[in-house]
Amino acid sequence: MTKHVEVSFTDLLDKVSTYMDEEDIQRIKDSYHYASEIYFGYQSMTGENYVSHPIKVAYILTSVQADAATICAALLHNIYKFDDSINIEQKFGKEVASLIDGVTKLKKLTFDLSTESSISMQRKILVGLTDDVRVIIIRLAERVQEMRDLWIQPPKEQKRIAIETLEVLTPIAHRLGMNQFKSELEDLSLRYYKPDVYFDIVDQLNQTKSERDYSVKMMIEDVSKLLNEHGIKHKIKGRAKSIYSIYKKLDKGKKFSDIYDLLALRVFVDTEAECYQAIGIIHSKYKPLPKRFKDYIAMPKTNMYQSLHTTVFGYDGYLFEIQIRTYEMDEVAERGIASHWSYKENGSNKIAHQNLMDQKLQFFRSIMDLNNEDTTDEEFVSSIKEEFNSTIYVFTPNGDVIELPSGATPIDFAYKVHSAVGEKMVGALVNNSIVPLDYPLHNQDIVKINTNKNSMGPSREWINMAKTAQAKNKIRAFFKKQDKEEYLKKGEEILNKELHKRKISASEFFQEENMKQILEEYKFSDFNEIYIGIGDNKISPAAIINIYTGDNDSKEDILLKKVITPNKTQSLKKDIIVEGIDDIKVKLAACCRPIPGDSIIGFITRGYGISIHRMNCPNLNDLNERLIHVSWGDTEGKKFVTSIVIQCEKKDNILLEIVSKASNHNINIESIHTYNEQDFTTFSLDILVENESSLTKFIRTISSIPNIVKVERSIR
Repeated sequence: MTKHVEVSFTDLLDKVSTYMDEEDIQRIKDSYHYASEIYFGYQSMTGENYVSHPIKVAYILTSVQADAATICAALLHNIYKFDDSINIEQKFGKEVASLIDGVTKLKKLTFDLSTESSISMQRKILVGLTDDVRVIIIRLAERVQEMRDLWIQPPKEQKRIAIETLEVLTPIAHRLGMNQFKSELEDLSLRYYKPDVYFDIVDQLNQTKSERDYSVKMMIEDVSKLLNEHGIKHKIKGRAKSIYSIYKKLDKGKKFSDIYDLLALRVFVDTEAECYQAIGIIHSKYKPLPKRFKDYIAMPKTNMYQSLHTTVFGYDGYLFEIQIRTYEMDEVAERGIASHWSYKENGSNKIAHQNLMDQKLQFFRSIMDLNNEDTTDEEFVSSIKEEFNSTIYVFTPNGDVIELPSGATPIDFAYKVHSAVGEKMVGALVNNSIVPLDYPLHNQDIVKINTNKNSMGPSREWINMAKTAQAKNKIRAFFKKQDKEEYLKKGEEILNKELHKRKISASEFFQEENMKQILEEYKFSDFNEIYIGIGDNKISPAAIINIYTGDNDSKEDILLKKVITPNKTQSLKKDIIVEGIDDIKVKLAACCRPIPGDSIIGFITRGYGISIHRMNCPNLNDLNERLIHVSWGDTEGKKFVTSIVIQCEKKDNILLEIVSKASNHNINIESIHTYNEQDFTTFSLDILVENESSLTKFIRTISSIPNIVKVERSIR
């Protein structure tokens, strides 16, 4: 089912001319001619002239009637690959340049779904959605073309790309409501991910194709005659079930013969009222299957999909799924967020459609809000992926429909209604019964939230009870604000106590000129940030007062003096001997991770103590004025974390050999990250070792393993 489609630039122009004016068409011509010059002499992986690839991507985008800037960006999106000195903005404008830049950044993201690194990448692609959704639409179109050409890749690469497409890109296409992209990507991914399953389904479909085609033809004639008799203008077409959707049902244990919607019709009418009239007429003749009726018009899906679904006993006793929708609903169902390109009207229609698109983008705006919070990559992606999952529809007491992800709780419901409702919530009723706040809601539940204006706000436990990114985000924001207020109050108290202790007048200390000097020193715009830093133990109150008194007697300032005129005084702090002063914060640098036996140096940071680096750490370049001599103290019997990178040729069970060698050398592995390339696998290990000597022996042992290419310590 791979589509080998020959597409010329003339074909592209023919398509865009159906919905663009001459000015936009000329922009596309200019982009093509420029791209042709840059791509001249290069070939794609399929052996065609390279320019054929962006033409095909642009042609795919015409199926959603993409605007001129998007088509231009599609034609030029790989241009930096061949010439990174081009000023696209100067030649084609800021809009096109921004889209190309966005696509270029997305394409640089690689996903190894077996490692934690993929989580960080998924965060980047999800956040990237919020900048300009056209970037991901271009990337989706390109991935469609890449999947059509996937036959050229070796089997291992085919499987990797197929899994990446299913795990990362098709959920996003679904969320954007772009069904035509989603369906093709899923089917093509299954073909390369599980070819045996894919072709088995194809064979079963082919065995019954003629019989199904005849049944669908007769059913279309019967339904059309029925609707004509009632004066409803319509169109009907048979709908093929996607191979991937069949696979998902088979994977859940269903038999091929038990899949109800292999036979399907799609009915198009002019108005929403006619949708309901049509389904009533159809049900009057054909008996519906119980519990198979779904009203997505009254309760649209998250991606704004609208349609009526029913399954009936149709022609010759066969079960038929029938979908009924307006032409506009079909536009949105197939093209999703891109459907707004089709609407050029002015006035109320345009405004109404824009409101619809704004609703569809609301989810992605919430992503940016969540990204701004202090969440780990894993927490971020987990929250977002939960919202990609199946949805439920619940009601307010007034009958308003609220859509939530499966497993959502009253907490999610409350914050979906309004953040103020969530913060003042004290209880919940579901179907008039009191329920706990972690109660999982179900389809068609009626939910009432009890609030109290005197409530102190949410509990921190709610973060774990909530399922939606929106709720988690709002709760975290509440406590972040609360913590700041506490740190602010605490910091103010600590500073005033220190002033009193030193017998310094507060009125003199808080003069505008002094406060200005302190803010400049710490690069803050507001003195409240100073208070918060003190309250959070990140800023020393003594260091703040020293700026006022002119006494550079902070521990770090003393050390800075000792760099020039060191004395013989030594201090043992943890495992490090520091010349010059006692009682100073000392930490091993995370960038180079020194261990006993390494030549080390200290770097002094005002307000934060000393970080210990390996002498060859590149992060110390040009920082000589803040370096201080340090040495190792008593480290016997202790272990320290360091990092190594192992590159090897791809081989089964090689990681097991590495782990076994580590165990033999009494070396503990704290974490392993895996990065797969075409011919090589790279392992990044955080390990616990006693000293540099034991590490050297371990590296030597690992290097002797067959297929190991390189082993070295890493510097971040």
